[in-house]
Amino acid sequence: MTKGARFAAAVLSLVLTVSACGGAGEDDDGGGGTAGAPGETAGFDGTTIRLGVLTPLSGTVAVIGEPLTAGNEVFFEALNARGGVAGKYKVELVQEDTQYQPDVAVQQYNKIKGDVVAFTQVLGTAPTLAVLPQLRADKILAAPASLDALWVREENLLPVGAPYQVQAINAMDYWFTDGGGSPGDRVCTMIQDDVYGEAGQQGVDFAAEKYGFTVTNTQRFKVGTENYAGQIGALAGAGCQVVFLVATPSDAARIWGTAAQARFAPQWFGQSPSYTGALARSAVTPYLRQSVLIAAEGTEWGDESVPGMKQLVADVERYAPDQEPDYYIAFGYNQARAMAAVLEQAVELGDLSREGILEASSRLGTVEFDGLTGDYRYGPAEERDPPRSTTIFQVDPSKPFGLAKVKYLLESDAAKEFVFKKADL
Repeated sequence: MTKGARFAAAVLSLVLTVSACGGAGEDDDGGGGTAGAPGETAGFDGTTIRLGVLTPLSGTVAVIGEPLTAGNEVFFEALNARGGVAGKYKVELVQEDTQYQPDVAVQQYNKIKGDVVAFTQVLGTAPTLAVLPQLRADKILAAPASLDALWVREENLLPVGAPYQVQAINAMDYWFTDGGGSPGDRVCTMIQDDVYGEAGQQGVDFAAEKYGFTVTNTQRFKVGTENYAGQIGALAGAGCQVVFLVATPSDAARIWGTAAQARFAPQWFGQSPSYTGALARSAVTPYLRQSVLIAAEGTEWGDESVPGMKQLVADVERYAPDQEPDYYIAFGYNQARAMAAVLEQAVELGDLSREGILEASSRLGTVEFDGLTGDYRYGPAEERDPPRSTTIFQVDPSKPFGLAKVKYLLESDAAKEFVFKKADL
C-alpha cells in the first residue's frame, strides 16, 4: 500500500466512525564569496544546497504533510536532473517531523538549523508562528506551508498563494454572485480555535462588510475534538444557510459526518486544508457532493489546459510514480519553485549565506506559477503583492483527488481591496 493510500485509509476510518497547520545545530553563517561563486556556508558545502523541511510526518495532519513534502521533493528532483540551482548546485532536503505541534516544531528547527541555508517548508500557522522569532534572530528565510495574511509582510518568510483571508472573501463573493445567495442569507462560520481559524474568520468578516451580510453564528473547536454534535446543533438552531469551515481534514471529516447524521445541510465552504481525497471515497461522499464546496488554489488534478499542472503531472510521473493525485503536492511544488527562484538570485549575487538569501529574497521580482496558483510579486516585504485569486471546487469522485473546478482562479473586487499589514508578533 502506498503512503497516500495509508493516509487515505486513516481519514476514511475517521469518517466512518463518526460519519466530521533535539539539540541545537551550529549557527555559523559562513562567508559570501564573489558573484557567481558563492562561498561555503552553513548548509552549503560548495556543491550541494541543503534546505530544511519542518512538517507533520506522523499524526492526523500527516495527510497534508506527506503529499506536500512530496511536492517539495518532486520539484527539486526535477531541478537537480537539469543540473540544479544555476545549473550547478544540487539541492538536498533535510526533513523533520513536527507532528503539527508548535513546541515540537521549535525543537526540530533547533536540531537542523545549523545544517541548512533556509527552510523550504514549515507546515501550519501555529508552528510557523512558533519558529518565527528564531527565524528572525538567526536571520534565516523559511517558506510557510500556511496561507495566513500574517506572512506577507514578514521578511523572514517566503509565502506562496492567496492568503486564507482571500479564500474566504472569494468564497463569499462566489456565493453572492454565482451561487444563488442573497444579502439576507444567514451566513455562519465554524473555525479551528487558533490563529489558523481566525484567518478564515477575518476573511468572512471582511466580506460581510463588503457584501452587506451579518455573520449569524460562529462555532469554535479544538483540534482533535471527538464529538461535534453541540457545534452542529448550534449552527442548525441558528438557521445557518451558509457555513464557512476552517479545519484540517480529520476534523472536517468528523464535522461533515456529524452534520450528515443530523440532516443539517447548509451550503458549506471549506477552506483549502479542510479537504483530502479520501473524503471523496467515503460514506459521507453523497453529503459532500450535495452540500460542500472547497475554496483552494490552482486547478483540478490533470487539467492539461493549465501549463503548470501539465508539467507537475509529468514530473510526478517521473520522480514519484507511486504518488496519488493530491493538491497538496501542488502547494509543495509551488513552495519549491519560489525557493529555487530565491536561490538563483542568491547565486547571482554570489552569496548563499543566511544574510545573502534574505537579501536575494528582497530583490526577487514576480514569480510565475503557470496557473497552479496566482503569480506572486515579491521584493521587499513591505512591497509584496500576493495573488488575490481562488478556485472554487466541488466534490466529484470521478475526478483524480475527487475535486472538479467550478470557478477557476476567481478574483473578486473585494479580495483586491484587502490590505496586508505588518503584524505585531
